[in-house]
Amino acid sequence: MATATKLEVLDAKGKKAGSVDLPEALFAVETNVPLIHQVVTAQLAAARQGTHKTKNRGEVSGSGVKPFKQKGTGRARQGSVRAPEHRGGGVVHGPVPRDYSQRTPKKMIAAALRGLLSDRARANRLHVVEGFGVDEKPSTKIAREFLATVAPSKRVLVVIVREDELTALSVRNLPQVHVLYQDQLNAYDVVVSDDLVFTKAAFDAFVAGRAAKEETK
Repeated sequence: MATATKLEVLDAKGKKAGSVDLPEALFAVETNVPLIHQVVTAQLAAARQGTHKTKNRGEVSGSGVKPFKQKGTGRARQGSVRAPEHRGGGVVHGPVPRDYSQRTPKKMIAAALRGLLSDRARANRLHVVEGFGVDEKPSTKIAREFLATVAPSKRVLVVIVREDELTALSVRNLPQVHVLYQDQLNAYDVVVSDDLVFTKAAFDAFVAGRAAKEETK
C-alpha cells in the first residue's frame, strides 16, 4: 500500500478543511521493528530509578554473638544471627543502586520515530486537526466528543504546541488520552498509542523542526 503524500486536515466538526503534505523522509520510510524495540527498551530502562537496595549480613541489625554453642547440639554450626539463612538476616547477592540507562545514538532514536510515524500513516492512524473546538475556555466534554469522531480508539496520543493551553487543559483528564508537545514526541509514546492526533500548528512545527535538524547535519 503506497503512502499518501497528502493528509486531510479536519475542522472542529470532523469535516475536511484542507490538507497537509507528508514529507517522505518522515512518513514514508521502512519500519524497522528490531530498531524500534531497541530504542523503546532503552527509553524504558532510562526511566528506571535504580534505587533498589537490600542489606547484606554486615548491614542488618542484630547481635554479633553466636546463636548457640559450636559443638554438642547436633546442629550445624552458626556464627551469627545475621547470616542469610536466619530469619531477619542479610540478603545474598541482592539488588544494589545502579544506573539502568543505555547509550542510544541520536540517529537510531530519530530513525525509530520516523519508522513509527510512517507505520501510523500507512495504517490511517495519523490525524491532523485544526483544533478541538475549544475557543474561550477549556472543555473536556467538547474534546471527548470531538475525539470520538476523529480517533475513537482506546489509546490516543494528542500532540500540541506549547502555547495551546486550552487544548492541553481540555484533554488532560481524558483517561484514554496522553498529550505531548511536538518537541517531546518519542518512540515509546507513539508505539503504545493506537492513534496519533496532531493539531495543525503542532504538525507544522514538528515537520519544520525535523527539517531544520536535517539541514544542520
